[in-house]
Amino acid sequence: MKEFREPSLADRREMAAKARQAILEKARAKSAANDPGFAERQAARRAVGEAREQRAAERKAAKLAAAEREEAARKAQEIERVAAAKAAKEAAAAAAVESAARAAAAEIARKAARDARYAARKARKK
Repeated sequence: MKEFREPSLADRREMAAKARQAILEKARAKSAANDPGFAERQAARRAVGEAREQRAAERKAAKLAAAEREEAARKAQEIERVAAAKAAKEAAAAAAVESAARAAAAEIARKAARDARYAARKARKK
């Protein structure tokens, strides 16, 4: 007669615990750690991971080297630009000095011509 009664709370808990234990044992039996090829697959995964990290490190080193080359080229261009600007400034200053010298020479020539005309006029009057 005991068979027809509903299971009590303790019975239901006990059945649930047994079911969980059975599931856990089944999962442990299927565990990859029990598989004979597991260690080989893990080693292969580790090797692939290490190779990936090595390639990433090589890419990073290549990027750093390219950045350093680019920085050096940029600095060289900056130095060339500054040198060109300095040369242009010096050339402009030299041209200004030459122009001022030509203007002064022209002014001296004009004054000399004026003085000569003045002296000639004075000579004619005497």
